[in-house]
Amino acid sequence: MLLDPGMDLTLRPMKYPHFFDRFKDAIKNTWTVDEVDLHADLADLARLTPAEQHLVSRLVAFFATGDTIVANNLVLNLYQHVNSPEGRLYLSRQLFEEAVHVQFYLNLLDTYVPDSDERAAAFAAVDNIPSIARKAEFCFTWIDSVFDLRRLETKADRRAFLLNVICFAACIEGLFFYGAFAYVYFLRSRGVLQGLASGTNWVFRDESMHMAFAFDVVDQVRAEEPDLFDAEMERQVRDMLAEAVECEVQFAEDLLEQGVSGLSPGDMREYLQHVADRRLQVLGIEPMYGSRNPFAFMELQDVQELSNFFERRVSAYQVGVTGSVTFDDDF
Repeated sequence: MLLDPGMDLTLRPMKYPHFFDRFKDAIKNTWTVDEVDLHADLADLARLTPAEQHLVSRLVAFFATGDTIVANNLVLNLYQHVNSPEGRLYLSRQLFEEAVHVQFYLNLLDTYVPDSDERAAAFAAVDNIPSIARKAEFCFTWIDSVFDLRRLETKADRRAFLLNVICFAACIEGLFFYGAFAYVYFLRSRGVLQGLASGTNWVFRDESMHMAFAFDVVDQVRAEEPDLFDAEMERQVRDMLAEAVECEVQFAEDLLEQGVSGLSPGDMREYLQHVADRRLQVLGIEPMYGSRNPFAFMELQDVQELSNFFERRVSAYQVGVTGSVTFDDDF
């Protein structure tokens, strides 16, 4: 089974071909940081209000280390326990994408924050900015929850690992990052920071695929070991997502504390609850909040890129693809 201890090395016959399909789809989505021009944003930065400048400063500080944390969990925890060579191919590709994201955000800081002392402060945000430190602590808690597991010998071990997978897919990549994307697209809807939005489009595609693969892993384990998914595990997932929402709401209150016209902490809470409910639905768990998406700028985001977070064929991610696009999906 997928979480059996050991390391299967046999790609033929292929036991999990859908993981290999994920790997091939990710290759089609290759991009480089050199394709993103951030320098065009400098004039916009100078025109932002003090409240908007505070928002961008906090957002950049979160970006400084967010993807590095995800990459560490991938290497330290996911790779050694997903016992599928096809799955490890995808995880290898994901690690490359996390490295590209880290480079993108490094360029972002170098461009937006020319002062070396200010850049150093941004990289130290996980220690010095309470709202970012709380999110980092949440991440590190779940990394540490399975760090000492070298083999998944028991059902308790496999449940702990699944909770780690679900946390990083649903809460960190699927909620923390999607909250950050909402700020970027809000600014774009105001006609500013188009370079940041352009790079974020690529990151958004990658993160959608990372979530899709992680939820594929969860679905596969559910098919092989359905008794792992009991009422207690469902409760833990709901509690985990509820805590993640509160972490991200605290971050929203920090970003918006000076009053950004057109964006309120209340709207951000509603949006985050809406996203959390979407993640629960994918996991086959009843939604907790029943909140709507209050942001028209998210619903109008490029449909070809975001047409379905969890589609089996991610043809929308391939440059030059042809075909039909629907306009009624819920984001």
